Amino acid sequence: EELHMSQPAASIQVKLLDHTQDPIRSLYVAYRTAYSSLTPMQIERRIADGRITQDQMAEFIGRRLQTGHASPLEQVWFEFGIAGVSRAFSHQFVRHRIGISFEQQSQRYVKFKDAQFPFTVPQSVERAGMTEKMQQAFGQLGRLYQELLDAGVPAEDARFVLPNATSTNFKIVVNFQELLHICDLRLCTRAQWEFRKVASLMRAEVNRRFPELGKHLQPKCGE
Repeated sequence: EELHMSQPAASIQVKLLDHTQDPIRSLYVAYRTAYSSLTPMQIERRIADGRITQDQMAEFIGRRLQTGHASPLEQVWFEFGIAGVSRAFSHQFVRHRIGISFEQQSQRYVKFKDAQFPFTVPQSVERAGMTEKMQQAFGQLGRLYQELLDAGVPAEDARFVLPNATSTNFKIVVNFQELLHICDLRLCTRAQWEFRKVASLMRAEVNRRFPELGKHLQPKCGE
């Protein structure tokens, strides 16, 4: 497979692809099982026949979240597609190891062609008036990358010349507990700008579908 982009990467894209079928119900049953003499099946029947409403479940979950009881949060998962991020970001992203699974675009098996690769130019570089110099440097690296490939160097070795700015893509699954942890750290103003952007977009995606959960995705430094 080959990729070809003649311009720097498009803006970062994050999309919620899939999720636990009913995360509010799933969290409620998990928490209620821990704090009730009822069986999970009995709790489920009370939800099904309307004795327990969606608002009641959300309120109960909110109170439990305030106690710090976190293990039920591991039972709810979200699946995201993430595109147009840099390798500088990805090196940070994969440091999150518990409750998250990654599939990342390979630089061994995906070759860039025509001496061009997608990349990100930080706004700080633009403000410094250095965008053109950065693009020129990347153009030289792209040509060297292509020369290496043409000389028979495997893509897994030719990629050594590609910079941290090179774009990459992810498909991930993350549970709610880890997503809370990511937002705790990466929405903070002290976090790197690109990770703040990705975390903000992940939160927005969850908030659009499940505002009862999205409102809890906040940075610790904001408390």
